[in-house]
Amino acid sequence: MQRRNFIRLTGGGVIAAATLSTAGLTGCAPGMPPEAVEAWRGPSPDLATTDVRRWLLSYAILAPHSHNLQSWIVDLSTPNEILLRCDLKRLLPQTDPLSRQIMMSHGTFLELLDLAAKERGLRADISLFPEGAFGPEQLDTRPVARIRLTPDASVQKDPLFSQVLLRHTNRSAYDMSRPVPVAAWQAMADAAKPYALQFGQVGTDQAELMTKHRLIAAEAWRIELTTPRTIMESFDVLRVGAKEIEQHRDGLSLLDAKVVWLNRLGLFDRSKAPAPEDFATTSQIKSFGVNLDATPGFLWMVTEGNDRATQINAGRAYARVQLAATAQGLVMQPLSQALQEYPEQKKPYADIHALTGATRPGKTVQMWARVGYAPAASPAPRRRLQDFIQT
Repeated sequence: MQRRNFIRLTGGGVIAAATLSTAGLTGCAPGMPPEAVEAWRGPSPDLATTDVRRWLLSYAILAPHSHNLQSWIVDLSTPNEILLRCDLKRLLPQTDPLSRQIMMSHGTFLELLDLAAKERGLRADISLFPEGAFGPEQLDTRPVARIRLTPDASVQKDPLFSQVLLRHTNRSAYDMSRPVPVAAWQAMADAAKPYALQFGQVGTDQAELMTKHRLIAAEAWRIELTTPRTIMESFDVLRVGAKEIEQHRDGLSLLDAKVVWLNRLGLFDRSKAPAPEDFATTSQIKSFGVNLDATPGFLWMVTEGNDRATQINAGRAYARVQLAATAQGLVMQPLSQALQEYPEQKKPYADIHALTGATRPGKTVQMWARVGYAPAASPAPRRRLQDFIQT
């Protein structure tokens, strides 16, 4: 999800900051602690021989997750089995009040885990909600999935696995001189086929439809940016400077030197949201509009229902689509705001559902994203593998 580029100083002043996003300013960004992104170098080979489950999990934790919360907990107490639960302290009650995106983020985890299992010649039998599914409004401590691992010589490796360490969300402006090729759209659509959903796309050859997508995305972004409680939800997981990033290894990373310096002086106030008319707010609305204008394609995925298993499988499909895009040299950025179920987004929610033909009762747009070509983005911080494991 694209996030805001502003900070508020103590005393009420506001200044613009460098790009703030769920992917953060990572990798080669000045000041980024190497430890925070070490997971993207891949697991140590000896993990495959000591406990292959940890080798698999080293790839699964690289899955995309809303706000980079990484709300996965795994129990390894049963041999040859992984029990996946949701960390109920890592939710988004303001922007994701029904935890639909959190469930999708568990789906992305399961898909990468399954790809890694195939790479080791293992069949991953995944049982969703073995103790019953969560209700529509609240998660609990019951497991999301039980994964049983069995050696199986008939298991075939999936070529998408080779893209796992290369996949990064990219929130920059895309190259408008390079439309998304038909073959690339087809590769992404094919990647989603294992799951029951409708894959749709639009490109530069449909200018009027592209404009409608941009207008909905811009309005949904404006709403989230000017709704104090949704802004503050991002501030709550904002990590400023190498020390905080290394301490948490999650959330939204900010490494702009000026902001880091102000933070060290105690002048960066993260306790209040900028007002809608503040320059920092209006400049972010403008900046996001520039990136939307520099978007040669949008894709979406629609499901017939919206139960918890459907949300999980939509997340699995999205993980595959993004890996397929990566293999084609493409990048993407989810546009989550208009898909969120809090009251202020009611109109953009209805508008994007109408635009994508998801108007029948139960039809749900699970994913909507920008797609295009852009320079490589840096990876997001990841917590240590042991931080996810319960035994």
